[in-house]
Amino acid sequence: MVGFLTAASVLALSGPASAASTLGGAAAAKGRYFGAAVAAGHLGESPYAATLDTEFNAVTPENEMKWDAVERSRNSFTFGSADQIVGHAQGKGMKIRGHTLVWHSQLPGWVSGLNASDLRSAMNNHITKVMQHYQGKIYAWDVVNEAFQDGNSGARRSSPFQDKLGDGFIEEAFRTARAADPNAKLCYNDYNTDGQNAKSNAVYNMVKDFKARGVPIDCVGFQSHFNSQSPVPGDYQQNLQRFAALGVDVQITELDIEGSGSAQADNYRRVTQACLAVSRCTGITVWGIPDKYSWRASGTPLLFDDNYGKKPAYSAVLAALGGSGDGGGGGRTCTVSYAETQRWGDRFNGQVTVRAGNSAISGWTVTVTVRSAQSVSTTWNGSPSWDSSGKVMTMRPNGNGNLGAGATTSFGFTVMANGDWSAPTIGSCTAS
Repeated sequence: MVGFLTAASVLALSGPASAASTLGGAAAAKGRYFGAAVAAGHLGESPYAATLDTEFNAVTPENEMKWDAVERSRNSFTFGSADQIVGHAQGKGMKIRGHTLVWHSQLPGWVSGLNASDLRSAMNNHITKVMQHYQGKIYAWDVVNEAFQDGNSGARRSSPFQDKLGDGFIEEAFRTARAADPNAKLCYNDYNTDGQNAKSNAVYNMVKDFKARGVPIDCVGFQSHFNSQSPVPGDYQQNLQRFAALGVDVQITELDIEGSGSAQADNYRRVTQACLAVSRCTGITVWGIPDKYSWRASGTPLLFDDNYGKKPAYSAVLAALGGSGDGGGGGRTCTVSYAETQRWGDRFNGQVTVRAGNSAISGWTVTVTVRSAQSVSTTWNGSPSWDSSGKVMTMRPNGNGNLGAGATTSFGFTVMANGDWSAPTIGSCTAS
């Protein structure tokens, strides 16, 4: 029998399962959310869903709520993929950011072919129908996205909306949005506005004008896509604060930072600390979960590597949020991942890999819970104990407890399936 172990089969879990041991839990303890952009097509992948459900307390649909996804032909709406994400998030008690209602990109062809009168009607109808479909479910909407040009002019971007409806289309979109769902927060969202520059000044002046005239705007989103050519600006926190001083919330909406190692970790830490320093910065969303699914995958810009391993950037963010994840180990941490390695006609082998965090550990404890029909017949590389049900195994080291920082060990077991081939539930790792 040939064993197998693939990246897609690995479930990464973190420990311990306490409020401050995950990104979402640590952010919630600070009165904020920590979310991820989610693709409906990946929700069926166990490591993707497990990492999402464990680590995050908010989601943004990556593409599934954009105009070309939900209204491919005029006034004919298809919400299936977006509904899948919303349903998943609601089932986990997560906040949901709606993205995005009015944007120059990912428009179906029929939109740009409309005359001004029809375009105004179509825009308002699209906003109303989409928002009413999700009324009461969406925490905040990116009502208008990327309406300003890059560069030094601070001018509006050319788009069907700008070109045919003029500057007033943004205000109209926000007023229509407020009527469609009075309880959702309404945001303007853009990129390259993270520091003070001509573009962010133009957005600032628009928001200031809206607030002065009673145009309904509740929040401003800062996408925060960074790399070595476009680093985190030195006035990032100050820029967030000046918008917050206008009386709007600020949100970091699409964070990703190309790079690796300590440099990437330091940049993520700076962004997180900036949000925490601004009382009206209500949350952070990273634009994806593992690097391999990022739109900038070659730049490895996210917190989890291709195999869902936690990168130094993850540890930096968790620490900045005040999380520990050390299970009372005085700074000692460990994480676990699971894989099914072999299968026979009536049984399968499972393997749990234990990885030390940034400090050496002298011991670890991991629980494994099998299904009601299953039983464990054999174990190796660990010392097991069982609860009274015989379904919960607590595994401790058997001569393999001392691990240097970042080092790994593993233990294994054979599960008698008895017709149930479900993976066991692997608890979080507690280090000592």
